[in-house]
Amino acid sequence: MPRDPITAPPRDECPARTERTTRDKAEAKATRCAICGCAGHATELYPASFDFQSLTPAVFSARRLPDRVHYRMVKCDGCGLVRSDPIADPAVLETLYQQSAFTYGAEVANLKRTYGRYLAKLDSFGVRKDTLLEIGCGNGFFLEQALAHGYRAVSGVEPSREASANASAPVRRQIVCDVMRPGLFAPDQFDVICLFQVFDHIADPGALLEECRRVLKPGGVVLLFNHNVAALSARLLREHSPIVDIEHTYLYSPKTIARLLEQHGFKLRTAAAVWNRVSLYYLARLLPFPKAIKTWILAGLQRVRLEHLAVWIPLGNLWAVAAKTASDEQPRR
Repeated sequence: MPRDPITAPPRDECPARTERTTRDKAEAKATRCAICGCAGHATELYPASFDFQSLTPAVFSARRLPDRVHYRMVKCDGCGLVRSDPIADPAVLETLYQQSAFTYGAEVANLKRTYGRYLAKLDSFGVRKDTLLEIGCGNGFFLEQALAHGYRAVSGVEPSREASANASAPVRRQIVCDVMRPGLFAPDQFDVICLFQVFDHIADPGALLEECRRVLKPGGVVLLFNHNVAALSARLLREHSPIVDIEHTYLYSPKTIARLLEQHGFKLRTAAAVWNRVSLYYLARLLPFPKAIKTWILAGLQRVRLEHLAVWIPLGNLWAVAAKTASDEQPRR
């Protein structure tokens, strides 16, 4: 079981001072392709739409406005992996996520149904329902879903102090308020590790996969749920797609996520498109319209009381399941 949650230090009494300190420390850091390892040999897709002095916790809060804020985006000429380059220093990003707000409470019921649907699909892979870890667990709503689905013990890791503090009593003490890092958990501890809309945000996805592999039991699986840069919506909307966002360090396709998983000791079991359950209000927030028009649409939905009406729709997400391979099965890099 995980250690007790880290006690969050008191919040800065002056948010403006915290944001100013973060901006002062921010500087551009070049990135490398997580698959090929190269820093160059990439084609620019979109120039940056902000400067590094604009970094604040509000910008890194999930499902927030404003949107259409992103780093310079490039595509590796070798493997096709899309990434942000450069990005802010990872230490600054960690601080921003710690201070980010829990802003998606209204969508939790829909997220439970979406994520629960794909958790249930693990049954067909013969997964043991013993121990489960969620990385980036927010307020722990999915951990509650996993318990309801029959998992014996659940654990979570969440950097946002506000989100982890809002967890319900049954799961609160199972959440570590931190980023996933070596030393949080013992080796061979979990049957399942889930990352829902988290993997795109990771600055060093290879290192994270190595740690996931270390703490998974033999034959354990990872369930990844993230944006699909090869989806029709992403290809049509291009820079106007909501997935082109400052929070996303990498954007994956089924092909690139398979290559990365296999490089780090996993065997891909499936990678396919996702159907999301979302409210009309959240769907309207994703529309590629100027902020003024989008705000008018959102207000209209509230006036006619349709903002909570939910639908199932393919939003351009990707789910992938990969099993931990034996040591002698790992490919040479």
